[in-house]
Amino acid sequence: MAIHTSSLTDPAALAGDAGAAAGVAPAFSPLYQQIKVLILQSLQAGEWKPGEAIPSEMDLAARFRVSQGTVRKAIDELAAENLVVRRQGKGTFVATHAEQHVQYRFLRLMPDSGDTNSEGPAERQIIDCKRLRAPADIARPLSLRTGDAVLQLRRVLAFQGTPTILEDVWLPGGPFKGLTAERLATHRGPMYALFETEFGVRMVRAEEKIRAIAADEASAMLLGVPVGAPLLSVERIAFTYNDLPMELRRGLYRTDTHHYKNDLS
Repeated sequence: MAIHTSSLTDPAALAGDAGAAAGVAPAFSPLYQQIKVLILQSLQAGEWKPGEAIPSEMDLAARFRVSQGTVRKAIDELAAENLVVRRQGKGTFVATHAEQHVQYRFLRLMPDSGDTNSEGPAERQIIDCKRLRAPADIARPLSLRTGDAVLQLRRVLAFQGTPTILEDVWLPGGPFKGLTAERLATHRGPMYALFETEFGVRMVRAEEKIRAIAADEASAMLLGVPVGAPLLSVERIAFTYNDLPMELRRGLYRTDTHHYKNDLS
């Protein structure tokens, strides 16, 4: 059984209609991709919260009037993208940054020992937290207009008492209204988990740019290194659903006892 594609809001299908009108061969997306889009819409709308179970494949198949295999293929892709998590014998759950094994999914700095458990959780010190009007270089990557309200946060992450990461974070003011330095300081879990539970914003993917720089006077003082010491500069843009940017993060990493690790496939 199949659903009527006219009931779907699939961007590829809409693009195909536009292409046909322009005399270009239309591009059609596979049925499972259309189901994936519909599930993503439900995730974005908050129908199922982070950590909650989504309906079974059978229920979703009945809901969308497609085969269970089609739903399974759509969920397989969502799981591969870390948007949902399959748990044997329990079902499929909306992925959350509160889970231990994904808390540092976007943090690629690893101890040289290779044992991330030996360090324990990062110790966080909030240096500054303020609201301001976004300058052009901050507004642009966040898809904001120059002068829009943003929240700027500066913090230091330490491992085993050693300051290791200095971060400047910018967040769009609207979605994070009410976020304060006190709330960040008292929250014991990952910052992205706080964004999920209290602000309904889930970071689903990120893009990074890295380069080597020398520590200036301010960063050297906060990280406890000499001026001119080599640091790894990492700029990250984190996105929620529909590739909407929700965070700009610029970090300076010490690499005397840590290294940047990335898995390529």
